[in-house]
Amino acid sequence: MRKDGTILLFFILFSYCLYAQDDLNKKGSAYCSMKKSNAPVVLKRLSDNRVVAHPFNVLKYTLDLNLYQCYLAPYPKSFNGSNIIRFRVDSTLDNIRLNAVNSSLIIDSVSLAGVSFFHTGDTLTIQLDQTYPVGDTVDVKIYYRHRDVHDYAFYVNSGMLFTDCEPEGARKWFPCQDRPSDKARLDLTAKVRAGVKLGSNGYLADSVLVGDTLWYHWVSDENIATYLVVLSSKINYNLDIIYWNKISNPSIRIPFRFYYNPGEDPSAIKNILPVMVTWYSRNFTEHPFPKNGFATLNSDFSWGGMENQTLTSLCPGCWNESLVAHEFAHQWFGDMITCRTWADIWLNEGFATWAEAFWYESYAGYDAYKADIDQDATDYLNSNPGWPISDPDWAINTPASDVLFNYAITYAKAACVLHQLRYVLGDTLFFKSIRAYCDNPDLKFQSASIHDFNQTVNQVTGEDYNWFFEAWIFQPNHPVYQNTYNFQNGGNGQWEVRFFARQVQSNAGFFKMPFEISVRFHDGTDTLVRAMNDINNQQFVWFFNKQPALLQFDPHHQIVLKGGSTALNVEKPQYKNPVASLLQNTPNPVSGKTVIHYTIAENREVALDVFNGTGGMVIKGENAFHIAGEYQITLDFSDLPSGIYFYKLTTGDETITKTLMVTKK
Repeated sequence: MRKDGTILLFFILFSYCLYAQDDLNKKGSAYCSMKKSNAPVVLKRLSDNRVVAHPFNVLKYTLDLNLYQCYLAPYPKSFNGSNIIRFRVDSTLDNIRLNAVNSSLIIDSVSLAGVSFFHTGDTLTIQLDQTYPVGDTVDVKIYYRHRDVHDYAFYVNSGMLFTDCEPEGARKWFPCQDRPSDKARLDLTAKVRAGVKLGSNGYLADSVLVGDTLWYHWVSDENIATYLVVLSSKINYNLDIIYWNKISNPSIRIPFRFYYNPGEDPSAIKNILPVMVTWYSRNFTEHPFPKNGFATLNSDFSWGGMENQTLTSLCPGCWNESLVAHEFAHQWFGDMITCRTWADIWLNEGFATWAEAFWYESYAGYDAYKADIDQDATDYLNSNPGWPISDPDWAINTPASDVLFNYAITYAKAACVLHQLRYVLGDTLFFKSIRAYCDNPDLKFQSASIHDFNQTVNQVTGEDYNWFFEAWIFQPNHPVYQNTYNFQNGGNGQWEVRFFARQVQSNAGFFKMPFEISVRFHDGTDTLVRAMNDINNQQFVWFFNKQPALLQFDPHHQIVLKGGSTALNVEKPQYKNPVASLLQNTPNPVSGKTVIHYTIAENREVALDVFNGTGGMVIKGENAFHIAGEYQITLDFSDLPSGIYFYKLTTGDETITKTLMVTKK
């Protein structure tokens, strides 16, 4: 994947940050984060959000919406609609519960013989006409109205109407099972006034004009998450259409629709998009949808973009290369394969942010890619709030938007972790893993967890990379190295390079990681060695037949998420065999009690305590003098909330730290 390129070329081509907005120095991912994290309201959480599993699976939504009045002054936000929900019964049931926000939606009736319903607490409960067995398919039709309210999901303003739903806004404009784990097909018909152009998901099945009334019929045969369902429309919208020929069958032309406001010029993006589609298709999997497109909105959507499936929303005038590269990558990572829960958001935003850098690599070379990744690392290190990329509690309780879409963690650090995986695996295995993930028939057009991607990497490589994901995804912060090295003359022209790898961070456990060392010799030559640092306070010794002059740790800055230093130790370091060993707790994850085993080789004072992600002690385990031997301790985590914790074994000047996960059922 590496191409010739220079930093100079990179900065010449790095004109993507020239926005028409207030801050001219933001990346596309930064604008995406600003838009999502600065949501004007905190969405209400349903009381049943704690139940991730549910007894039915939605197969299809059929929406029929009368939006005609929304385009006429005074531009009301009210409309009438119906929604046929087809679902498969997964557990015997006689009622279903749907998400439908009371302050936005009025439920008029439900069409199914003998049913009753009640709508309270933002939940629509429908009592079915009978008890249905597992495997049955049921259709329920709901007649409803949207109130004339501004709910930050359904927007109407002076002839423009659009929706914006991530993470849980779809429930404000149609009753649904509003979780990313439950994807379904979509059939949407919208009645509008003549002169309105309206885009939505999937392909345009037909549009029928009768007098002053126009009906659009959009169909998505590919499953879609509710938060990715979109309407983008406007009176006298500009619309351009270009086509991309599929790689596998050039006779098939995929339309790309560009909706834009008067005075805007999307021509630059129209020119580069076919090349971008081909680049992503060759490296991920072929473009997966029958149509795609972009729509700029109005000042109600003032920042960044939103990766609605096959029709991305952009802020007004934001025909910007970086933003488009980020949002368009979501069509693979987030749309084709959607995060199963919000704890899996790395699969969406981490991949799309990394893809921005990867797009620059396509035409400016690896140096341009790496410069963008380095900027991500700097953004993370400067603004790290100290929580992990994935918190298991987010799978149950949706966090606040400024946490879920925090730029430093969900975007910048997340992209850097993907880069570090590329470094660990090497290009061949890394891109084979990406393609295997995208081509997995069990995941394509479905939802995936981080564990699914982890397992894909393990299967492609034939190795166990769980350690990588546990360290970089599920624990917070990053390694802080305090490395030392020493050159020793062994005589007869032989030299020893002794390197001592040490991590000193107190707010995270140990980060296992391969590292590179560059050794420069007095004759001007140099060599690169690579080793695996799999325990803390680890000694490495290399032998050379010429005199070393300089040593650099991680000379190409591949471990971009790190701090600390590497210094020459003029005294020959004294390396000790470890006195203690610490095993992983069982069970892990834990919801109640867990057992920790450890061994000490000498009589020592021993302390074993548990800390949270910010370094605060939450359980004081042991603090006693032990004779040499094997020990175990049982700790109870019943009173602690879900999250990542660290347990530390301290024996004199030696400390060993491991990570555990608490998940409440």
